[in-house]
Amino acid sequence: MTETVAFVGAVGGAGTTTAVVETAAALARDGSRVRVLDTAYATQGLARHVAGRIDSDATAVCVSDTSLADASYELDLAVSGEVVVTPADAPFERLVRAKTVEAAQAFESVCATAQTDADWVLLDVPPVAANQHVAAVETADRIVVVTPGDSRGADALRQTRDRLADLDCTVDVVLSTRGEILPAEATLPQEPRTAGEVPVALGDDQAAATVVSAAETVLGTEFAVEIDTDGVLDQLRSRFTSSDDSRGETDGDEDPFDGTLGDTGEERASGDSDGERASGDSDGERASSDSERDDSE
Repeated sequence: MTETVAFVGAVGGAGTTTAVVETAAALARDGSRVRVLDTAYATQGLARHVAGRIDSDATAVCVSDTSLADASYELDLAVSGEVVVTPADAPFERLVRAKTVEAAQAFESVCATAQTDADWVLLDVPPVAANQHVAAVETADRIVVVTPGDSRGADALRQTRDRLADLDCTVDVVLSTRGEILPAEATLPQEPRTAGEVPVALGDDQAAATVVSAAETVLGTEFAVEIDTDGVLDQLRSRFTSSDDSRGETDGDEDPFDGTLGDTGEERASGDSDGERASGDSDGERASSDSERDDSE
């Protein structure tokens, strides 16, 4: 059964669109077919993840005869699953019409259509303040609140909970960004990515593993995705060892990554000898100085 998940920003700029795209990418990496629907009509951030021209958008589907298929764009992710997004990218006049009660009712129908050919439907929702936002959270099976991991985010989280409670909606999971706060069940790492770049969730490093784990938490599921976070270190070990072996300088029992920086025994012995000579020179200089003072007297 297809599950619809609303990602609701507690504040503007919380990173909600990024969280949606990263979660969708993690799902697609696991082989799922994902649809992403945009309700952030004012910022239209999801559109920046689409390469090429956007002829029809989410607002057109809600206020005209434009079909969902005509306003859908698949992201080029090179994974076993797929992510198809329907972004908002419209002139102001259509944005106004898309915020009416009638358009919000149409959005609910759009969600139902999206569910027919997807394993997951993810909704990109800014702070709830318009009819389409209400329609999104009321349609969703699961609500994830995205909030910055700071005092501002904590305050906004309380306000968002209250607002959703007014709509008889319950927050299922809190996802923090750019830091951790205690109410959050998961946190997205702060990665300097630009819209349109390959999502962090598709990498093979610790950041990717963190994003995939966060996606599992917010969705309440588990992925059959394995990420070898030790891969880079293993490659460095291999290159370092091979290089030293070719010069015949490394003891086969030594681990160049064992955290020690000490010199070899010979170097330490040499250092001790140098130290003794230095000490001897110093004693000799003091003896000479004392002799000179005796002659003077």
